[in-house]
Amino acid sequence: MPATPSSPTPDNTTQKTSPHRPPEVDKFVDDFLDTVCDTSRRYILELLAEPHEGDANALPERRSGEIARLIGLSPATTSEHLRQLTRAGLVTPRREGNVVYYRLRNHKLVRAFQDLLEALYSDYSTRS
Repeated sequence: MPATPSSPTPDNTTQKTSPHRPPEVDKFVDDFLDTVCDTSRRYILELLAEPHEGDANALPERRSGEIARLIGLSPATTSEHLRQLTRAGLVTPRREGNVVYYRLRNHKLVRAFQDLLEALYSDYSTRS
């Protein structure tokens, strides 16, 4: 959990305070980071963010079984990760018969997270 500033209380104990944000926004941010900081879920997001060949603007819609195969996880494990990403509002499912397709729902959040990953990788590379 990220550190938050602290302020003294009248009895000299310390109370956490949030810098100019409602507590529910902090909860949303914490839940988002908890969800996307799992390596397998991050791989799923990266996979769904890859554009289709020949059309750089079209993001793929992939079957859960295909996602499992491409990232090397069991279908059951992949389904659980996809459920968590759906709850976080990052992907959206579409059922066609007994097949479920997934696509990114919030492109801006995923793009911002990818930018963060690129910045972290760049910083890591300069330290090595």
